[in-house]
Amino acid sequence: MRLGVSSRAALLLLIGSLVGAYFNIPLAELPGERVLSGQAVDFFGMRYVVPVIHEWAGTLIAVNVGGAVIPAIMSLYLLIRYRLWGPAAVATAVVATACYWLSDPVPGVGIAIPVFVPAAATAIVALLLSREYAARLAYIAGSLGTLIGADLLNFGKISGLGAPVASIGGAGTFDGIFITGILAVLLASLTSPRSGLEPGRQGSG
Repeated sequence: MRLGVSSRAALLLLIGSLVGAYFNIPLAELPGERVLSGQAVDFFGMRYVVPVIHEWAGTLIAVNVGGAVIPAIMSLYLLIRYRLWGPAAVATAVVATACYWLSDPVPGVGIAIPVFVPAAATAIVALLLSREYAARLAYIAGSLGTLIGADLLNFGKISGLGAPVASIGGAGTFDGIFITGILAVLLASLTSPRSGLEPGRQGSG
């Protein structure tokens, strides 16, 4: 509730992110020369399995539902409802910069990033900017910052990696975004003031 949503909505958000991680919305296709298919790639202690492709003509550019669509919609909702434009812009820029510096093109997978980097960067920035709205800033900056810094700013590096599917918000960046959502809940319970933040309790006698 301190995130600005009910406990049921928060649960649906987490479940939707997990289930949605298995679904990609195709956008375009980039020509390629070589593909790594059906292999396992290790990166920062995480193992990513490259999809098996029988007929391949290039790299499919897609948007991951659980790692991009759902977090982006939730972030937009929090931005509009609580008008955190200024602090959110600063926090997102900082997280995006950190993700961009630490992201790495991985052959066969696409752009990957250490799992806990977005979470750690988000926690520090959100707490420095606002204790009261730390949870909401953490979710917004962690989600949008990771998408922008790890995926969008590295878009030019995708071609030639041999990845059959390059999913925005998928593979190596989904883990960071999902963990950031959990971190936002922790920030809310540990640092946010109790008064005036819980919907439905304001003005009650």
